[in-house]
Amino acid sequence: MEEELKCPVCGSLFREPIILPCSHNVCLPCARTIAVQTPESEQPNTECAAGGGGDHADKLSLHSETDSGYGSYTPSLKSPNGVRVLPLVPAPPGAAAAAAPRGAGPASSSLTCPQCHRSASLDQRGLRGFQRNRLLEAIVQRYQQGRAAAAAAAKCQLCDRSPPEPAAVLCEQCEVLYCAACQLRCHPARGPFAKHRLVPPPSHPGAPGGGDGGKGAGGGRKLPTCAEHDLENYSMYCVSCRSPVCYQCLEEGKHGKHDVKPLGAMWKQHKAQLSQALNGVSDKAKEAKEFLVQLKNLLQQIQENGLDYEACLVAQCDALVDALTRQKAKLLTKVTKEREHKLKVVWDQINHCTLKLRQSTGLMEYCLEVIKENDPSGFLQISDALIKRVQVSQEQWVKGALEPKVSAEFDLTLDSEPLLQSIHQLDFIQMKFPVTVPPVPLLQLEKCCTRNNSVTLAWRMPPLTHNPVEGYILELDDGDGGQFREVYVGKETLCTIDGLHFNSTYNARVKAFNSSGVGPYSKMVILQTSDGELGFAMAWFTFDPSSAHRDIVLSNDNQTATCNSYDDRVVLGTAAFSKGVHYWELHVDRYDNHPDPAFGIARINVVKDMMLGKDDKAWAMYVDNNRSWFMHCNSHTNRTEGGVSKGATVGVLLDLNKHNLTFYINGQQQGPPAFENIEGVFMPALSLNRNVQVTLHTGLEVPQCVKQPKLPNN
Repeated sequence: MEEELKCPVCGSLFREPIILPCSHNVCLPCARTIAVQTPESEQPNTECAAGGGGDHADKLSLHSETDSGYGSYTPSLKSPNGVRVLPLVPAPPGAAAAAAPRGAGPASSSLTCPQCHRSASLDQRGLRGFQRNRLLEAIVQRYQQGRAAAAAAAKCQLCDRSPPEPAAVLCEQCEVLYCAACQLRCHPARGPFAKHRLVPPPSHPGAPGGGDGGKGAGGGRKLPTCAEHDLENYSMYCVSCRSPVCYQCLEEGKHGKHDVKPLGAMWKQHKAQLSQALNGVSDKAKEAKEFLVQLKNLLQQIQENGLDYEACLVAQCDALVDALTRQKAKLLTKVTKEREHKLKVVWDQINHCTLKLRQSTGLMEYCLEVIKENDPSGFLQISDALIKRVQVSQEQWVKGALEPKVSAEFDLTLDSEPLLQSIHQLDFIQMKFPVTVPPVPLLQLEKCCTRNNSVTLAWRMPPLTHNPVEGYILELDDGDGGQFREVYVGKETLCTIDGLHFNSTYNARVKAFNSSGVGPYSKMVILQTSDGELGFAMAWFTFDPSSAHRDIVLSNDNQTATCNSYDDRVVLGTAAFSKGVHYWELHVDRYDNHPDPAFGIARINVVKDMMLGKDDKAWAMYVDNNRSWFMHCNSHTNRTEGGVSKGATVGVLLDLNKHNLTFYINGQQQGPPAFENIEGVFMPALSLNRNVQVTLHTGLEVPQCVKQPKLPNN
């Protein structure tokens, strides 16, 4: 309430407050301060006719812009409440006797309200023409008395001294008053008291009128008299003028045609109206107090949640660091294994070469000693055997034997750029909207396509999507109008599904999900896989670098394969077949030292560090420079004459309609179909070592010898 009792000009409690026509209040001394006199005429030397002392100050006025109803003045000082004021202008000597120049109009006076800036004209009475707010003056007096009593009563509630020390702070949580010494001793700013809020002691307890026992308007105070008739008390209220009047004012006829009512009745009526209006304000004040309690609780929750989130963030970052440390250890282990593997290969080659060199050197020294002998008959007895031994020794040093099997370079490149980019982009997700399930994804039909027995689908979320998406679920039917099944779950918006049936129609759909649930399905898209004449499918594919053994070296857009190792290593194709007839060829670009490459088919989980066909996941034909064999589960069958050399072509015919596999070398079929009753999903496969290099050719027609004539239409 204290702000209501302060003057807007001086910022102190009201002293002799007067009521301006705009209903605002101002101290009488302050009104004299902000009032100055301005001549109304356009004569520059016009002087106002005013009395000296207080009369002069009362009649000072501001320049009034009568057309607009608002006044203006030039400020020179500033009050504590921010209102610009002018200093009091003293009356010039002899002002009372001075006469206005000829032609000058009479001087007018006005006062500008410091709050709403409305101008009020002053009559000949000056500031004495404004009513004095005696009620406000009485409230200010009671307030000052109550504050003095409260200041005397605000004592420490924990002091052992007599009398207790004055209170310095009040704890809002404990609701206890403490002096400075007791606050340090009993309420330190640490531990459980750290979050308590300490405020200055209240300036006045209880109701603001506690200084005079709540005396009313007639509680011993002198009743106010009429401003125009000092001997008459106010007894009536003029509704038109909105001011109390006495009987003499009515008799003089000033309010003759006005609506005049008894003062007591209007007092009770206005009190009732004010009380009714206060009820609404009281309800709002109660809501405001509850809101303040809610805000204080919110402050505590923000503090606690902030600490929790800081701890969570530290834990998440520590988890990322731990994961990076573990991955670092794994990568170091790979480097160590690679180094040990290279060292072992080099040491084995050193030992092998040293042994051969020792044997060759000993044989050379022995042969030189034999040559030095002069016994022809003895020389001829052993010369044939020595010549054969020397030739055999020479054959041991085949091409490539004096080349290192491994290089000193490590073919290991750590791509850390995506991770660094992700770290730089690591940030909080601001959930600005209520989290609900994601909307329907939009299929990008221009990017959806088929190739051989593979389908590729692409989709995106609608623009201006506010709900977060954690991933997508792609579903595909069985190609025959059957039930849908999940074929992909993840965050990518592009997916390729391999190993589908040729000449089949597939239906696909996708939906998104987040923490709130799974969103609706997208529209259906229909995709047709490739087909061929009478079930012969022309498939295009390459070698698959992602599933190949690490010693396999691919080039020519993954169509040419060789190996870094002398041991056989396996590489698969990118296509997978489950039905239909398929044919592909492999051209032998290099063939050194009579190796045994193997050609055939395999399942996705075939063992890749040994010859194709040695396990139960592959069906193959391995071949040297003279013969070929079929092999499955390390079982060798159907040896056939005819091998490969540089420039040879090996054809593979997979007929999943008849469930068999046939091989060709330079167009010549190698025996009967190699394997019967093979069913499932198979991928083209090849095993080779560093002495062989082959190039894959796909999208070929099946050889004429196995094509079937077209069936007549019934």
